[in-house]
Amino acid sequence: MSIVLAILVVAALGGLFGFGLSYAEKKLAIKKDPKILALEPLMPGANCGVCGYAGCNAYAAAVALGEAPIGLCSPGGSSLVAKMSEIMGQKIEEGGDTRRKVAHVMCRGNTEFTLKDYNYAGLEDCNAAALLLGGDNNCKSSCLHLGSCIKVCPVGAIYKDKDGYIIVDEQKCISCEKCVQICPTGAMHMIYEDSEYVIECNSHEPGGKVRKQCTVGCIGCKICETKYPESGCKVDRFLSTFDQALPHSQIPEAAEACPTKCIIKR
Repeated sequence: MSIVLAILVVAALGGLFGFGLSYAEKKLAIKKDPKILALEPLMPGANCGVCGYAGCNAYAAAVALGEAPIGLCSPGGSSLVAKMSEIMGQKIEEGGDTRRKVAHVMCRGNTEFTLKDYNYAGLEDCNAAALLLGGDNNCKSSCLHLGSCIKVCPVGAIYKDKDGYIIVDEQKCISCEKCVQICPTGAMHMIYEDSEYVIECNSHEPGGKVRKQCTVGCIGCKICETKYPESGCKVDRFLSTFDQALPHSQIPEAAEACPTKCIIKR
């Protein structure tokens, strides 16, 4: 009889506590801002942190509460900006650059083209190698090919090909720029996805020095800029860059005339 009574008492107490917890949950529940609930499903879910927040939901909450501006999410792109602006009742400013950018290694150097200062045999990490005289390459602005960028990519968009080059799969790239931030030599850049050409060099050394370091680097000769003014090429501190915002009808000719062939058609 005592056992039955104990079971009944425990069951009664369980039911009472359960009812109390259920009531407390409903009564004390913190209601989410409707704007947060509307913004969260729109986020890409990459949780890459490029926006400066712990994750996509944290950024959505910050925008909803007026603590962060719209447009910090690179993976979301212009379509996310438009949707977030609609929910927040904010007008999108016209004239902004909405073209998608992707990561790209601005270096064609490898053991075939670039001289070595020494043979590195340490950790398979670019930042570790860069601690030793800036890396084993004679050119200290070049890609070290050890894959620090591969390790930090949140979507597996970066890999090393059979020749040792670091390649970015632009279809997978979410424009988070983590690879750019981790690269110790600055060889990883963000470029426009629709860019037809790219100048694959990162060195600002004078042409004479570049020729001694690497056979495929930009020597700052200005042929692309002066002979082909409509190429979109501009030389600054011995390095030519290709600006798609400028007229670029002559870029194929500039690429053909480039002495070191560092202007590459993508």
